[in-house]
Amino acid sequence: MQKKRIIVVDDDESIRKTFFLLLVTKYNVYIAGDGAEALARFQKADIDLIIADFRLPGENGLQMIKNFRQAGYQGKVVLISAFPDQIKPDEIQNLKIDHLFTKPLDLKALTGTIDLLLA
Repeated sequence: MQKKRIIVVDDDESIRKTFFLLLVTKYNVYIAGDGAEALARFQKADIDLIIADFRLPGENGLQMIKNFRQAGYQGKVVLISAFPDQIKPDEIQNLKIDHLFTKPLDLKALTGTIDLLLA
């Protein structure tokens, strides 16, 4: 069985590396530093899960997810934010975001949620 594919979008290189190391044994993990890079590289790829930070250079994570949805992406989405009060509940629902995690992250809860979403 082919491994599920995850793209991690975060402007912080240490966070991208942490996610990569945390997930690569179970999943194919790809990384991008911003929404434009993610969309350019993976718009046509078969991605099963997007993990995106809310605060990204240029467009924010919500706009990036909206762009993916408009391009036809129907997979799972996890949004991460240190500023959850800046995200409206209707935005989460309208963009079909599966889970919102608040920083600092509980990595065990995060990996458990990812495993459930991709089961």
